[in-house]
Amino acid sequence: MSEPLPKTYGQGGNVLPANDGTPLQQAVRGVRPRVDTKTVIDYGNLPAPVKYEELQREALMSLKPELFEGFRFDLTKSLNQNFALAHSFFLGNIDVPTNNNQPIKMAIGTYEFGANYVTSQGTMLIGRMTNDGRMTGRIKHDLTPSISLKSQMQLASEAGMSQAMVDIDFKGKDWNSQIKYGSNDFYGINYFQSVTPSFSMGGEAFWLGQQRKSGTGFAARHQGEQHVATCQLATTGLINATYIHKVNEKLSLATDFLWNWHGREATASFGYDYMVRQCRLRGKVDTDGKVGALLEERINVGVNFVLSAEIDHPKKDYKFGFGMTLGE
Repeated sequence: MSEPLPKTYGQGGNVLPANDGTPLQQAVRGVRPRVDTKTVIDYGNLPAPVKYEELQREALMSLKPELFEGFRFDLTKSLNQNFALAHSFFLGNIDVPTNNNQPIKMAIGTYEFGANYVTSQGTMLIGRMTNDGRMTGRIKHDLTPSISLKSQMQLASEAGMSQAMVDIDFKGKDWNSQIKYGSNDFYGINYFQSVTPSFSMGGEAFWLGQQRKSGTGFAARHQGEQHVATCQLATTGLINATYIHKVNEKLSLATDFLWNWHGREATASFGYDYMVRQCRLRGKVDTDGKVGALLEERINVGVNFVLSAEIDHPKKDYKFGFGMTLGE
């Protein structure tokens, strides 16, 4: 039979509970319990990373807004839960490159008709046709919970403009991979793996059969509660790094750096994404002297007003666009 723990007395002669080493008894006795500051990582239960092709998706939302020049009108009409029709009108200018680095603006007008079909199982069929006869389509179908098939194609009357690409996506518990095959004997593969709950890394490789060119790339991504940082390195001579920081629920700031070591050229840009209740403002400025902004304001349910502006100071090129979007 074990002996009882000795009694101890506090101020005023009160008997304190015996110190058996538990956190409760330590708290009663005024002793601060020891806290293990080391975080134990369960490497067998890491989260799934983003896809390799979506490595910079958060930063691109701020750094690559869809700027345009002219007037744009988009209408989407849902016929039922699975099927919808889309109409798009555009009146504006396009830049035709010249030898003196001063583009020539050419006025154009286009109409695009589209159809979207989406099932509850995740299968998607999206098609578009323009007034000049160009057709584009995308297909996505989940073969199994971990394997999906995607296809993109374009048919055009111009020589060399018809293209197709087929992707097979594989999704694991803490990794994902993709195999690509496309026109002009294009072969590609990529792999992305979670190393810790916040850090993932991977690589890619491609081969262009007709051009006899190949390349490899490596990438890393770190995601915290309020930031995402990425870095990519490719044997084609490109180094690209991005960083986005979520200041609060409404404002995010992003920056990127691109360096081509073959051409000894470097560019950097800074962007922002500001959201309020009925409005979203995105903009960027880069070291090439370009400043752009895109404003999307929600007028009513399913009705959005869009303003776009871009200034290229070195080329003295100024662009302005506005549009309406109807439908969700």
